[in-house]
Amino acid sequence: MPDTIKLAEYLFTRLKQLGIGAIHGVPGDFNLTLLDYVEPAGLQWVGNANELNAGYAADGYARIKGVGALITTFGVGELSAINAIAGAYAERAAVVHIVGTPDRPIQDERRLVHHTFNDGEFGRFAKMAAHVTVAQVDLKDPRTSPEHIDFALAQCLLHSRPVYIQVPVDMVSVPVAAERLQSEIRLPSTELTAHSYMVIDKILERMYEAEQPSILVDGETRSCGIVELVQNLVEVTGWPSWTTGFGWGLLDDTTPNVYGVYRGRFDAPTVHTFVQESDLVLYFGPHPSTTNSYSSTSVPKAEATISIGHNGIRMGDQDFRDIPAQLAVAQILKKLDVSKATPYTTPPDLSRPSAASYSEALNDKPITQELFWPMASKLVKAGDILMGETGSAGHGCRDFSLPQHVRTFLPVTWLSIGYMLGAAQGAALAQRELIASSQYHGIKSARTILFIGDGSFQMTVQELGTIIRHNLNVTVILINNDGYTIERVIHGLKQGYNDVAAWRYLQAPGFFGAKEDTFTAKISTLGELQGLLESEALSKAEGFKMVEVIMDREDVPAGPLEWLLQRQLGTSN
Repeated sequence: MPDTIKLAEYLFTRLKQLGIGAIHGVPGDFNLTLLDYVEPAGLQWVGNANELNAGYAADGYARIKGVGALITTFGVGELSAINAIAGAYAERAAVVHIVGTPDRPIQDERRLVHHTFNDGEFGRFAKMAAHVTVAQVDLKDPRTSPEHIDFALAQCLLHSRPVYIQVPVDMVSVPVAAERLQSEIRLPSTELTAHSYMVIDKILERMYEAEQPSILVDGETRSCGIVELVQNLVEVTGWPSWTTGFGWGLLDDTTPNVYGVYRGRFDAPTVHTFVQESDLVLYFGPHPSTTNSYSSTSVPKAEATISIGHNGIRMGDQDFRDIPAQLAVAQILKKLDVSKATPYTTPPDLSRPSAASYSEALNDKPITQELFWPMASKLVKAGDILMGETGSAGHGCRDFSLPQHVRTFLPVTWLSIGYMLGAAQGAALAQRELIASSQYHGIKSARTILFIGDGSFQMTVQELGTIIRHNLNVTVILINNDGYTIERVIHGLKQGYNDVAAWRYLQAPGFFGAKEDTFTAKISTLGELQGLLESEALSKAEGFKMVEVIMDREDVPAGPLEWLLQRQLGTSN
C-alpha cells in the first residue's frame, strides 16, 4: 500500500472494510467529485429518487447488514434526509451520513452561495445533525482526517447510531496518510472486573431462585450484538420466550418455547397473566416506547425484571453500568448451571386462539383483516425479509408464523409513514449482497415482502423506480383501504383530511420502468386471495411483484387499532 491515498479513497476503503457494498444517496454539486470515487473503490452507487428515501434505504440496509451509508449534498440534500437519520437514531441503525460541503475558501471567506441561508454561515446544518447523530466530523485538515474518519465510524459501530461526516469539495482528492488502513477499526473492549463478576453472580442467583421465569427479547438485542447468544440462552433454559414487535424475528420462531410477539393487555389472557406473574423476566435489548410496548402494557414488572442492554444492566431499581451486553450474556451462558434453574418439563399452555381459517364457502366474500393475515402468512419463506408499514399492515402481519432466518421490520418508535418502502429497497439490496457472498444461512434465494397501506405508499412511491432499476427481489402487497386508516381510528373516522387521492396503483410499476410482463394482481374477494396464494408466479422469489388488496376503510386487525376504532364508535370496554 502506498504511503498516501486520496481522502475520498481512504473514506470509501474504510466503508468497504466495514462490509458496506453499496452507497445510497442523491448527486448534488457539492458531492459530485466525491461520487467519482465510489465505484472505483469497489462500491455500488445506488442512486435514489430523493434524499429522504436514500436515508430510509440506508437505514434498511444497515439493519440487515450491520452498517449502511448515504451521501447527500450540503443544506438542501442533508436536510431532506434528516428525518430518516432521526429515525435511524431513535431505533439504532448504524448509518454513515456523508455530506459534500462547499470548499474551504468559500466557507472561510463567508461567501454568499446557494444551498445556504445567504448569510455566510456554514455551520448551522452540522448543529442540526448533532442532535440526531452520535459523532460529527468535518474533514478540513488532511493531517487529521484519517483519524477523524476512524473515530466517527467507530462511534457508529459502538452505539449503532448515525454519524455525520462533512467532506469539503477541495478536500476530496487531497492526499492523506494511508497507514491506518492496514489495521481494522477496533472498538474499545471491556475487561471483566470484580464488579462485573458480582453482577453476573447476582443474575445467576436470581435465575436459580425463579419459579416462573420467562424471557423477553426486544429490538436493541440486534444493535447490542447479542442475537445468537440470546438464542442460545433461550434454547438452553427452555424458558417461555417472547419478543416485542421490534425484536420479532431475532429469535428463531420455530423454537418450541418461543411464542412470537408479546402484546401486553391485547394478548391472550393466559399469556398476559403468565408474563406479568413471572417472578423473573430476562429482558434483552429493551426499547420500551409506548408504541413498541402496547401502551406500556407489555413492559414486565420492574421488581421481577433484569434488563440487559446498551446502557448496562438493571435489576429492579438498581443500575449496574459499564457492563456491555455481549460480555454479560456470554458470561451468563458460560457460568450457567442449567440443573439449578427451573425446568419446564410440562410446558404451560401459552398458545393463542386459532385464527379464523378460509373455506371455499367464503369465496365471494370480501377480504377482511381477520382472514387476510392468517392466509397471507403462507407467502413467507425461510430467509425472507418481512416488512409491515405503520398502520394496519404493521399490526396485522404479527399473526404470521415465521420460518427460520426471517427478519422483520415493524413500526417501532419513530413511525414515519412511508419509511418501509425506502427501507425495503435497502434491505433487499443487503439481502442480495449477503446471498451472493454465501453469508445468508446457506439460503440461495429469498425476497423482501412489504405490506404497506395506500397512504404510506403515496409518501415514498418514487423508490419503486430504484427497486425496479436494480432488479431487486421485492414483493409489494398494497392494502388499499381508501386512506389513512390508522389516523381514522385515532381521530377523525369520517373526516376528509384522512382521505388520499384514488390512484391506479397497479400502473405504478410500468410508470417506474418495470417490464411489461411484471407480475401484478388486484384482488377483493377471499376466493381471489386463495387463488393468488396458490399461483406459482407469486411464489417465485425472483424479481419485482405487486399486488393490490381491496379492504374496507374501517376494518382493522384485532388489538390496539380495533380498540381505538371501538372507542370512536363508542363500543369499547
